[in-house]
Amino acid sequence: MKQRITLKYYVLDVFSNTSYKGNPLSVVFTDGDLKLEVYQNIAKEFGYSETSFVYYSTKQKALNVRSFTPMGFEIDGAGHNLLGAVSGALLKKLPIFDEQNQDNRFVIMKHSPIRLTTSLDSVTQYPIVQMHQKQAVIKYQIPTYRIAIALGLKIEDLEVNMLVPTVVQTEVAHVMVPVRTTQLLNGCIPDSKLLTEISKEYQFEGFYCFTITDESEDNIVEARFFNPIIGIHEDAATGSAAGPLIGFLTKMKYTEPNKEYQILQGVKLNQPSLIEVMCRENDILVGGFSAITMCGELYL
Repeated sequence: MKQRITLKYYVLDVFSNTSYKGNPLSVVFTDGDLKLEVYQNIAKEFGYSETSFVYYSTKQKALNVRSFTPMGFEIDGAGHNLLGAVSGALLKKLPIFDEQNQDNRFVIMKHSPIRLTTSLDSVTQYPIVQMHQKQAVIKYQIPTYRIAIALGLKIEDLEVNMLVPTVVQTEVAHVMVPVRTTQLLNGCIPDSKLLTEISKEYQFEGFYCFTITDESEDNIVEARFFNPIIGIHEDAATGSAAGPLIGFLTKMKYTEPNKEYQILQGVKLNQPSLIEVMCRENDILVGGFSAITMCGELYL
């Protein structure tokens, strides 16, 4: 009888320092690249919005990360899939930075290096990971009425002062959608078919719907994220969209450069997540905590 291969995995709640909040992510530890079908089958089996696969390459002196959605789509960009993967590797005590310069730490995501900074929380000893995204590129506006119809809202619900739906990109292009109030934000019911049609027509991925919060709140905005074109109905925390959003808000003078802000996401899903963001001159920082909630083995 052929011996089955065993792979270890963690399930982490990302952008949270508490289990059962944040965005759940399965992180599977491998000894190298797997067949595409194996990645896709495992991601489908877990059923989370994304599953990350990691191994340490002695040749590249870096952690390699690949991430897939349940429908088999491979993810780009520095989002919760990467933050959770790095946190899981650090919590598992993998020597992912031992051969790197302390001032130039990076991981490999789909063959491309992504810089990051790590530290340990003084109380919990959980790793804090900050991913360095590229500068935000403000691309083009999307007709407000198209998105309003797809979200079940009115045009006037989505035009907030000088903000209108705009495609912005750091690693991945998403549309930033201003929503007038948190009640409208959490009450909207998206039509996934219409959202997918808009994504295809205007060549971007997800819809990052956000409301500017009251100054008394710790978070600068509350957000929801829909990305049906890759099989994500709604995501509890989306780092690949949080980076473009803080770049957009800074460009529009709603936030200041070189100042840290927090984005609250996942409230509607009862998975509140806090994403730490900062727009700098040459890059954008997106970071936060991750907490291990489960661990186990899977068999090939």
